[in-house]
Amino acid sequence: MRNTVKYYDDVDSYKTIMFLYKAALKEVGTKLDILNDEFQHVHRYNPIEHIKTRIKTPESIVKKLRRDGHESTIDNMVQYVNDIAGVRLICSFTSDIYRLAEMIGNQSDLKVLSIKDYIKHPKESGYKSYHMLVSVPIFLSDSVVDTKVEIQIRTIAMDFWASLEHKIYYKFEGNAPGYISRELRECAEMVSALDEKMLSLNEAILNLEAPAVTGIIKIPDAVQEKGQEVRRAYVGT
Repeated sequence: MRNTVKYYDDVDSYKTIMFLYKAALKEVGTKLDILNDEFQHVHRYNPIEHIKTRIKTPESIVKKLRRDGHESTIDNMVQYVNDIAGVRLICSFTSDIYRLAEMIGNQSDLKVLSIKDYIKHPKESGYKSYHMLVSVPIFLSDSVVDTKVEIQIRTIAMDFWASLEHKIYYKFEGNAPGYISRELRECAEMVSALDEKMLSLNEAILNLEAPAVTGIIKIPDAVQEKGQEVRRAYVGT
């Protein structure tokens, strides 16, 4: 049986913690690349438009711990800050989001710790995204360390909105003027309408393409007969 350890029990340096999170990002990133390549091979379609990865800065980690009422310690960082290692998947359509979430959940060596579906249940601000907190084993020379990674899956439109919301949140430290918050929520509604319209349009296009792609082309009898005559004349039979 492999030697499995919890990294917050035996890791005592910030650099080692960051090494583990960076390794976890590499592991998850490789899995996502393979899934995307397989999907392209089987379905001739890439569900992932972009993959973004990031490690939370020390300043952001300390700020989040203090905001949640925790002391700035290594143990608290690992236990309470779940998005230190983050992966963001950008898709074209909302249907891709749930398809990718299912494929990720089916990975035998990834453990899904929690799911937050902000698409079906948006935040009050209008924020939409699909969050998965997973644990991935990092194989070291003398142990296996399970490390957390947060995966966010969203459409291009959702990501554009979230990027602006993030800038506004940090500029006003969570207390944006009322009119900005209202207009941001209105933009979120427009983004949702755009995603629905684009998904509907894509499905209509696929339905139109299906007969041409999957249908059997019937060659007229006259053409077949002419082909047989040419063959007999050429091979002498």
